[in-house]
Amino acid sequence: MKHAGLNVNKLHYAHNHDIQTAVKQRRGYSLGMKTCPIIRNISLKTRPLDRSIYPCNATGHNYLGLGAIFMQSIHRRIQKQQSWTEHHRKQKSYVPHGLLCLTLAVHFDLVLLDVCFTQVLAWFEEGEETVTAFVEPFVILLILIANAVVGVWQERNAESAIEALKEYEPEMGKVYRADRKSVQRIKAREIVPGDIVEVSVGDKVPSDIRITSIRSTTLRVDQSILTGESVSVIKHTDPVPDPRAVNQDKKNMLFSGTNIAAGKAIGVAVATGVSTEIGKIRDQMAATEQEKTPLQQKLDEFGEQLSKVISLICVAVWMINIGHFNDPVHGGSWIRGAVYYFKIAVALAVAAIPEGLPAVITTCLALGTRRMAKKNAIVRSLPSVETLGCTSVICSDKTGTLTTNQMCVTKMFVIDKVEGDHVALEEFNISGSKYTPEGEVTKAGARVNCSIYDGLVELATICALCNDSSLDFNEAKGIYEKVGEATETALCCLVEKMNVFSTDVRNLSKVERANACCTVIKQLMKKEFTLEFSRDRKSMSVYCSPAKSSKAPVGNKMFVKGAPEGVIERCAYVRVGTTRVPLTGPVKDKIMAVIKEWGTGRDTLRCLALATRDTPLKKEEMNLEDSTKFADYEMDLTFVGCVGMLDPPRKEVTGSIELCREAGIRVIMITGDNKGTAVAICRRIGIFGEDEDVLGRAFTGREFDDLSVMDQREAVRIACCYARVEPSHKSKIVEYLQSYDEITAMTGDGVNDAPALKKAEIGIAMGSGTAVAKSASEMVLADDNFSSIVAAVEEGRAIYNNMKQFIRYLISSNVGEVVCIFLTAALGLPEALIPVQLLWVNLVTDGLPATALGFNPPDLDIMGRPPRSPKEPLISGWLFFRYMAIGGYVGAATVGAAAWWFLYCDEGPMITYYQLSHFMQCSPENEDFNGIDCEVFESPEPMTMALSVLVTIEMCNALNSLSENQSLVRMPPWSNGWLIAAMTLSMSLHFLIIYVDPLPMVFKLTHLNVEQWMVVLKLSFPVILIDEVLKFVARNYLEA
Repeated sequence: MKHAGLNVNKLHYAHNHDIQTAVKQRRGYSLGMKTCPIIRNISLKTRPLDRSIYPCNATGHNYLGLGAIFMQSIHRRIQKQQSWTEHHRKQKSYVPHGLLCLTLAVHFDLVLLDVCFTQVLAWFEEGEETVTAFVEPFVILLILIANAVVGVWQERNAESAIEALKEYEPEMGKVYRADRKSVQRIKAREIVPGDIVEVSVGDKVPSDIRITSIRSTTLRVDQSILTGESVSVIKHTDPVPDPRAVNQDKKNMLFSGTNIAAGKAIGVAVATGVSTEIGKIRDQMAATEQEKTPLQQKLDEFGEQLSKVISLICVAVWMINIGHFNDPVHGGSWIRGAVYYFKIAVALAVAAIPEGLPAVITTCLALGTRRMAKKNAIVRSLPSVETLGCTSVICSDKTGTLTTNQMCVTKMFVIDKVEGDHVALEEFNISGSKYTPEGEVTKAGARVNCSIYDGLVELATICALCNDSSLDFNEAKGIYEKVGEATETALCCLVEKMNVFSTDVRNLSKVERANACCTVIKQLMKKEFTLEFSRDRKSMSVYCSPAKSSKAPVGNKMFVKGAPEGVIERCAYVRVGTTRVPLTGPVKDKIMAVIKEWGTGRDTLRCLALATRDTPLKKEEMNLEDSTKFADYEMDLTFVGCVGMLDPPRKEVTGSIELCREAGIRVIMITGDNKGTAVAICRRIGIFGEDEDVLGRAFTGREFDDLSVMDQREAVRIACCYARVEPSHKSKIVEYLQSYDEITAMTGDGVNDAPALKKAEIGIAMGSGTAVAKSASEMVLADDNFSSIVAAVEEGRAIYNNMKQFIRYLISSNVGEVVCIFLTAALGLPEALIPVQLLWVNLVTDGLPATALGFNPPDLDIMGRPPRSPKEPLISGWLFFRYMAIGGYVGAATVGAAAWWFLYCDEGPMITYYQLSHFMQCSPENEDFNGIDCEVFESPEPMTMALSVLVTIEMCNALNSLSENQSLVRMPPWSNGWLIAAMTLSMSLHFLIIYVDPLPMVFKLTHLNVEQWMVVLKLSFPVILIDEVLKFVARNYLEA
């Protein structure tokens, strides 16, 4: 790569040359991206640094290829001028870079607003002056408020649960400024690019930093929240020549929000706020448009279709009555007649629109979130409850989700015997998948007492002493946690499980138990000093002397641990029991063969070799200031044994993935770890079979990028494992899955998961995850338990089934109301129901049983069915026919009840059908109505009969909705006690508006006698028989 005649590749290694000469050649150059001003301004004749010292938003990438000496020259140049005054001036150019805040929005239902507008319009057209004119808009306003309150209340509760789980990172950093002689602690958001930042063990990195100087033997960083790596990463100052390096490979960069596990370093802040790697992730989140859930899409489609049908029916009703606009009842005024039938059309719209549906759906989803919360699944977005039910793919992060994110030793071996070229190893397995200091050491499946094996005693001694970490019991959380580096904590946990000195730990508190066995070992030997880990020798060691209280006849010793290939090269002997045996070629080959098998086999273990130097040099003979001589001090070693560790899968994950497979859900692992480890974990948890060929089913991020777009789409269709990926890969994978109409759930806990969490139909964050991940998700697993997802999916499927039932219940009732209004208009009958009565039924009376239907028990085989297609209509053809059949009967029975009072009731006028169907022509001059008071056609009795039949039929219809196709004989009413209670309350409310003044006046109703109630019951009960016949047809013909 060249730019203006300058070979940039040479600049990657410019620290080995005269950097000033190189810079004088060209003041601007490319490193694969745009040139940063901070680089352009470093030259022999540069002007003083001003605002241009701020780097471009290329983050650390532009600094990867620069040598440490070059970066240090930048360091010195900036340090001379970065005063506090200058800092405050420059900081004004930057927006404070804290975490993004969560917002909570309330969405009012447009259908209800439309009805509200229409009702107010009808009121003004009518010109009513009684209290009834105010009832209709007032009732709608109340339900709008109730609907909003329910939604906000539930989502607010969910947000409170999220707040309780959040633990924000310390927002502090340490910087050098020109007018201060020592390092200063400031708020991290006050750091600007160009600041000289110091970090040390225990710190959280306050910005993206290019390392210029490491002030310790080694620098380890835990960057699992950003990259998903299970173990800490060793950093250095050397250039990284690969311009396509992923974050995991940028070993000369520190990233904002990651943790310093060991060491101390100084560097230049090259990016802050949205320019950091974490900031880029937030930008991705902000740019990601939230897709509508399948439920929202179906309800939108349903609402659109319903609106069209209602509009056509309303226009049709108005037009077929044009001939009646001049009837005498309207005073011969065509305008008054048109307004009257417009009101009839409005009543029809009110009847057709299920005004109570939004509130019922909200309540049902809210109840679902409560049930999920009891299973440790906290839902932040109500529609996401139902989305889980149609999830077809779960894209899961590995670290902390499928695995524990707690390194554990699972295997170890020591030398059993050496006879010539023959060597026998003793291999042991260790149980336990967390930092809990409890587990068994077994050999060939049988538990062993480690204290009887001399090799294990020495191995435990090395693990305890060659270690700077420890276990800690967090009393607030009730769990054991690491203090220090994950690998060393795993060794501490191993020592506790081995208990080689048979320490009595049964009566110790959990706090005392954490390091009980390690403490015993540390009392035997005193650690004098440590030779820190270095990249060249790939090991660390400690120099120990016998404690004064120790009676063991031993002298000073060095204990060494490190990469097997590095340690074994410096070994001259192997330990067999308590003796030393020369390390021959065949013995070495056998040891390395086992280690290779462990590292590349089913488990892909990370192996550490453990060794001692029985007769080390005296302390006075060692130069501890020169780390290049450490390898010489670690020569003539005796190999003791080897341990293999990994970030183990959670115990319950294998069963959960099997349940997902039975439910037709594909599980995909997406991780930042290397491919070998990822595939090994997939085999352990059942995503891949033990001997399954993973060619074409497992990819690294680089391999995926090298594919064409078509090949990427095909890979996403069949692959189940992605390793060494970056956030952009995760979002792309989700996008491709969505192009196949897959409903995707993304689980994760790190900042790197956040964009994909937001892009997926449902993002599922872990309770112990980062605040950014939680804010991007729709659901949080409080217990970090992958199996909770399966329970949540089951709940989602049950909720959808129940939702279909109460939608069926509400729509069939509304169809009945439409038929009622249409029949009265088409047949010329008096109004059977008026808008305020319809609103009362739709919003109040129907709402309670519909909500109770949300408590229907799930079907037994609900997790044995494949996920439903997102394109599956909410209302199928057969379901639509059932709506029409039941609704038709409801409408006919309602009109029939009103007509019965006019024609046959002893307390009614007992007129003829002709007089009833031509009531608008009623006048004293019309001979067809002699002896009839025309005001009888406005009596409240027929309306009360019609409304009572409507309410009673709908209570019977609620019983029909207990199951879509199961008979009431198989699914009796008492299977859902909430429904019985809701029906009782709904009937009580109906009696209330009939018998308690002044409600009868408000709703234009009156009292009914026993005879009239018997007619109501006779007209209502047949709806159960009709639906039983329809269920029988569905069971025996359609399902088959």
